Amino acid sequence: MEFSLMICAIILMVCILLSRLTHRLGLPSLLFFILLGMIFGSDGFFKVAFNDYHLTEQLCTIALIFIIFYGGFGTNWKTARPVMKPALVLSTLGVLLTAAITGLFCYFFLHLELIESLLIGAIISSTDAASVFSILRSKKLNLKDGTASILELESGSNDPMAYMLTILLIDLMKQTANLSEIPLLLLNQLGFGTLFGVCIGMITVIILRRVNFMMDGLETIFVLAIALLTYALPTAIGGNGYLATYLAGIIIGNGAIPDKVTLVNFFDGLTGLAQILIFFLLGLLSFPSQMPTILLPAILIFLWLTFVARPLTTFLLMKPFKSTVSQKLLLSWSGLRGASSIVFAILVVLKGSDTTYDIFHISFCICLISVTLQGTLLPAIAHKLAMIDDNDNVLKTFTDYQEEEHLPLLQIFITPTHNWANRLISELNLTDTLILMIKRNEQTIIPNGQTMILPGDQLVVSGTSFHEQTNLTLNEINIDKNHPWLSKEIKDLDLPPQTLIILIKRQDGTSITPKGDTLIQQGDTIVLTCETFNECIISCI
Repeated sequence: MEFSLMICAIILMVCILLSRLTHRLGLPSLLFFILLGMIFGSDGFFKVAFNDYHLTEQLCTIALIFIIFYGGFGTNWKTARPVMKPALVLSTLGVLLTAAITGLFCYFFLHLELIESLLIGAIISSTDAASVFSILRSKKLNLKDGTASILELESGSNDPMAYMLTILLIDLMKQTANLSEIPLLLLNQLGFGTLFGVCIGMITVIILRRVNFMMDGLETIFVLAIALLTYALPTAIGGNGYLATYLAGIIIGNGAIPDKVTLVNFFDGLTGLAQILIFFLLGLLSFPSQMPTILLPAILIFLWLTFVARPLTTFLLMKPFKSTVSQKLLLSWSGLRGASSIVFAILVVLKGSDTTYDIFHISFCICLISVTLQGTLLPAIAHKLAMIDDNDNVLKTFTDYQEEEHLPLLQIFITPTHNWANRLISELNLTDTLILMIKRNEQTIIPNGQTMILPGDQLVVSGTSFHEQTNLTLNEINIDKNHPWLSKEIKDLDLPPQTLIILIKRQDGTSITPKGDTLIQQGDTIVLTCETFNECIISCI
């Protein structure tokens, strides 16, 4: 056991350290993980004998649960809402059309049975969330017209549809279901998946708001258990666990809950580990010696999928949304296939379905080519199509506004000889600097102009460069045409006593340090700090 643990530790460290090399070479790091698995596998240099499809499917399913959950949790609903309709159309009708068009190619050109052809189309019909998230964020692709949000929402939400189609077609192939049962199976999948996802997500938000977990980190373990439970419950009664997990993730991630930054950081690391695990295991499970027999059909399917099925589907479905040609072309190229398709192909093996081709290795080969070719060229194509928006930021969290807006917080200790000691804040003549909070002995003070600064005080200041972990609770309010704060000066607002506006983000991208006579305009985003989480909630209502 010690030797196995040592090997696992070495593999993880090698994956993480050498991912920097792949980044410098412009290659997706996920490609390196899957190649490393192939090197360790039965046909690789280390000859690790591994062909346990059942164990791989179980481990990869758990990894996908966290990846899909964080795909929902990490989707900023305020950013995604304007592009929700096109993204959801691509993740539902797009998957159906892609599967059908690819299936017809396999039927007419590769002369496979119709069900097998459609099964191959279904398996590779969804874009891979892990691949898309990894490339968008690692390459910091800030895309125009909400394209990054479309891709994140689509790739995070289309696995449930592809999984559902795969299960249905496997059942039809095995004759464990007939065509007349398909409407009921679809209703169960979508109905139970949606019901459990929404209910569990809303209940979790209520619990996180009201329950004091006493020990740091317990809320993280609680949300981890919620992600697993959300998948397991609907799956046990015929529902779509992936759909439930994604919906719960969106509701929890966009809910007004405390310590959200901690959850973001935890799941960011967990999904990174899940991606390493899933791609390494799939590489370990593959047999490169079997690739030559399926290489030609895999390449033909990839070319059809990439240059015909995906573009045709994208141009057709995006037409009602008046999308630009450049956006459609970029969306077409960004349809990366990855781990989820290979995991779905494992289900075919586990079900013992008789197929003409080795569907697992066909899917594996298609995904390998997709991540290599499409993933590597995606940044260059985005630049070539002039789809880069330098004023946007694809790296967004929820309550960690300090990182998002580069709002530095400086913590200052006031010594007896400090020139601010024993002076009122109004006497300091501060410029573009705001004292947010004073820690005095065991007391926390939200200051105003008449607050006296004393020796021994610790000041939290909106300053220049130092990031210090504080107990500040941050939230934001978007000012629309109906908001009661519109066209008011900050001094005229009826704020709770422990609430302070610390930043105003204008529509043009500028950030303003607010003063009493600052006028609030339509389109402003108000970032405020509160002494307690409940004060922030009250301010946002």
